[in-house]
Amino acid sequence: MADSGERFSRRLGVRPRGDGPLIHHDAPESLLVGTISLLHDQLDKSPSWIRGMICGVRRVRPDPSNWSQYPNIWGEAQDLVYSAEWFEFYDFVEACADSLEQSEELDHFESAMNQLFEEEHIGWRLVDGVLEIQGDKLLEDLIEESHEELEATSFNVASQELREARTDLSRRPDPDLSGAVHHAMAALEAVARQVTGEPKKTLGDIIKRNPGLLPPPVDEAATKLWGFASEQGRHGSEGRTLKWAETMLVVGTAAALCSYLIAKQEEM
Repeated sequence: MADSGERFSRRLGVRPRGDGPLIHHDAPESLLVGTISLLHDQLDKSPSWIRGMICGVRRVRPDPSNWSQYPNIWGEAQDLVYSAEWFEFYDFVEACADSLEQSEELDHFESAMNQLFEEEHIGWRLVDGVLEIQGDKLLEDLIEESHEELEATSFNVASQELREARTDLSRRPDPDLSGAVHHAMAALEAVARQVTGEPKKTLGDIIKRNPGLLPPPVDEAATKLWGFASEQGRHGSEGRTLKWAETMLVVGTAAALCSYLIAKQEEM
């Protein structure tokens, strides 16, 4: 008999995929239904367990008049999940992950949730029990690859800055877009400082003082990005709100330039 988590459509890879922008600041009902089904049907979690998780997140008292698992507690648990704010639902997912880690069921839950996120076109993924933002797949791969390169080559400050950029993008209910821009460019600045041996210069000054560090016209573009980040990331701009797309553009470009400078240093 087929495993309950591998139905026909999944085994054959014919499940539909969402179109358009990834969903970051919403939790559609189909995602909620899928999560409850995963916990109850695949992981065999009781209605009381599910109710305990969602009550803890929402800080509400379980209904003391509900004693029986079915239908009372089961109905209460579902109602609490379905009526939660979108960010409370994602808090619920992380709370479940925390609890399941202790019973060594986290890997199963994480894998199944990430598959569900993909199928529902959700812009989050569960990594070691924590939800992280997910953008365009190619851009995500670029940022992740750059972060791994920074760690492997002992660019510790830059690695931490790029990690902070991803953390800012993952904040709920509202991502810190200005913080993400600031940290991403700080990562690039840290790499440039270490590569050139100029630990106290700004990125803009380093590019001016080191012709050929970046090929033209990339050097000019990087200088303008640094100025943009200085204005938007550190100080903000009155009447100007950062957009998700331009934030990801800056973060992705900074990550790519970090990788470029690392590769260039290794060739020298």
